[in-house]
Amino acid sequence: MSLAALLGLGQTALELALFNSLTVLALFLSYSMLNVCDLSTDGCFALGAAVGAVVAIAGHPWLSIPAAMAAGVLSGLVTAVLQTRMGVNSLLAGIIVNTGLYSVNIWIMGGSSLLNMNKTETVFSLLKEALKGSALGAQHALIIGLVAVTAVIVFLCLFLRTKLGLAIRATGDNPDMVRSSSINPVFTTTVGLCISNSFTALSGCLLAQSQKSVTVDIGSGMVTVALASLLIGGVFLGRRSIPLRAVGAVLGAFVFRLVYTVALRFNLPAFMLKLISAVIVVIAISGPYLKKQLPLMRRQLAARFGKAGMN
Repeated sequence: MSLAALLGLGQTALELALFNSLTVLALFLSYSMLNVCDLSTDGCFALGAAVGAVVAIAGHPWLSIPAAMAAGVLSGLVTAVLQTRMGVNSLLAGIIVNTGLYSVNIWIMGGSSLLNMNKTETVFSLLKEALKGSALGAQHALIIGLVAVTAVIVFLCLFLRTKLGLAIRATGDNPDMVRSSSINPVFTTTVGLCISNSFTALSGCLLAQSQKSVTVDIGSGMVTVALASLLIGGVFLGRRSIPLRAVGAVLGAFVFRLVYTVALRFNLPAFMLKLISAVIVVIAISGPYLKKQLPLMRRQLAARFGKAGMN
């Protein structure tokens, strides 16, 4: 493989990783900070893609971003209401919302499972036209991804230091203590899920516009990808300050996407990609545990071989 091909492979992986890392940062807030495993991620991702595509097709590409994020907020609100007001288990609430969003997304897309945006102006085509003739013209997708990820990281770093942000972190750590401190965990959970789902919808919106198409299953497996990326990032920059942990989440998204892209280059069948995602998740989850167990395993093996030698 030539150097140019390697650089192109790396840039493609980086662009996709930046768009996907917005979903990883959403899970960073809901899963790592709020301690809620939100399984509505797949449907919310597709919701943001569908809303963003419909608004862009209507001739409002820049409006598609806040519209998609607003749709994500509504998705997060429904999930939060099911959990906090109706007594539904958090995992089950996510599954219910994810299932319902499938029908909602098809309805938003006009009853079709596919939207084509080849002749539609998007934020990417507008920026590409604005940078036409400059050296940055070919990097328009990378620029949008970097701006979006930087904005989200800065927002999270500032927000989680506010009184409300600290209350959200405390809710994830110890909800009983939060209640005894006269902080309403229902409110903090609702705010946290609304914000995280807005990031997920933004991720779907940008990915759809960069690919110039939307399918109803565009978000399939995103919760797996995001969780794996988050755990991989934790291996690199875990147990540090919030800015470094957020950067680690983005780094994890890049590593995951790079492995995924390399697998595609080996011409693996499409049906094998889900298995690769599952294997990466298993490695990411079990890696830290196995690392801790390694000294014990070594001692057990040494004792076993020692007894065998004596015999």
